[in-house]
Amino acid sequence: MSSKQFEVLEKEIVYQGFFRLEQYTLKHTLFKGGWSQPITRELFRRGNCVGVLLYDPDRDEVVLIEQFRVGAVFQPQRAWLVEIVAGAIEEGESAEEVAYREALEEAGCEIQELLKIQEFYTTPGGCSERITLFCGRVDSRSVGGIHGLAEEDEDIHVTAVKFAEVFKMLEDGQIESGIPIIAIQWLYIHRDQLRARWRKADL
Repeated sequence: MSSKQFEVLEKEIVYQGFFRLEQYTLKHTLFKGGWSQPITRELFRRGNCVGVLLYDPDRDEVVLIEQFRVGAVFQPQRAWLVEIVAGAIEEGESAEEVAYREALEEAGCEIQELLKIQEFYTTPGGCSERITLFCGRVDSRSVGGIHGLAEEDEDIHVTAVKFAEVFKMLEDGQIESGIPIIAIQWLYIHRDQLRARWRKADL
């Protein structure tokens, strides 16, 4: 197989606002050998982000948030999505710092222990966003209410839900955002091992 290479022939900023849209003309090597014809693609540029699944191993509860999402306006009756805590990595911040900060801002939770799950692209066909996904141990006994930063127009409803119910919500199609789906499926696979590990740490 030939070496994988690409060459940017032209780049233009098409739109600059809350997010940025760039247009690239580029070519890349082909698996069969040689190079592609020049192709033009739009790229939605945004910073990398963090998602954190807040989980209480003692109560077997997951902290879920619900908020309005403009990406879901074409299904008006389902424009409020059930998700997990997430946020953008600001200049000079580490992914871990964002996890601790967003847990407090969006859910009023203090993370007791943080475990990295995975890094992945959300929609690499047209968006640069890369997610670092964590699982954070919390005490869910006092979780609930409305949270978020007023200056960021956040209006976030927070609940702690038993894992069995959360997984049923996923299977019933009540959770439609990709990041929480990945996180909940990960917890389904690793839940027994994780509960044993965190409970052992308490001894």
